[in-house]
Amino acid sequence: MPIRVKPRLLSVLFLWLALPSAASAQCMLCGKGDSGSVAANRKAETPLRIDIETQLDMGRVAAGASGGEVDLDPVTGARRLSGDVRDLGGFAVTGTVTVRGEPGAQVRIFLPTAVDLENGSGRTARVTGLATDLGAAPRLGPDGRLIFRFGGRLQVAGASDGDYRGRIPVTVEYQ
Repeated sequence: MPIRVKPRLLSVLFLWLALPSAASAQCMLCGKGDSGSVAANRKAETPLRIDIETQLDMGRVAAGASGGEVDLDPVTGARRLSGDVRDLGGFAVTGTVTVRGEPGAQVRIFLPTAVDLENGSGRTARVTGLATDLGAAPRLGPDGRLIFRFGGRLQVAGASDGDYRGRIPVTVEYQ
C-alpha cells in the first residue's frame, strides 16, 4: 500500500545576499575614494535586492515502498515522477525570484547542489539538481531587474510521509 507523502517546498527560501565581488566592493562605512572605476562605484552604491515571487512547491505525491523522485523543470514547469511515486494532485510550481540592482549589470546566481528538507517527525528528504531558466551570462535589464525561475529534483523515500519543508539559499552577486 502506498504511503502518502506530501512533499512541499513552501517556506523554502532563505536568501543569502552576497555583496558585490571583490573587484567592485568597497567599504560602506569609509569615505568615497578616487580609486576604482565609475562603474565599480555605481555597483557598490546599488546593492542587490532579492524578492521571492513564488516559492518552489513539488505538489502532492504518494510513494510506494521503494520511493522515487519528483522532478520539476524550471523552463517548462513540467513535473515528472519516476520510481514508485504516484501523483495525488495539487499544483507543482517552480520558484520565481526577482533580482534588482544596477541596470545592465551582469550577475552570478548560485544555488546549492543539494538541500535537505524535514517533516514534522524529523524525517528528511533531499532536493538535488537545482537549476534555473537563466542563460550562461545573466544581466539585469534596463530597469535594473532580472526575473528567473528555478526547479529541482525531490528524492522521496518510501517510508517517509508528511509535509516537508526546508530552506534553499540563493546567492546573487555582481559579476
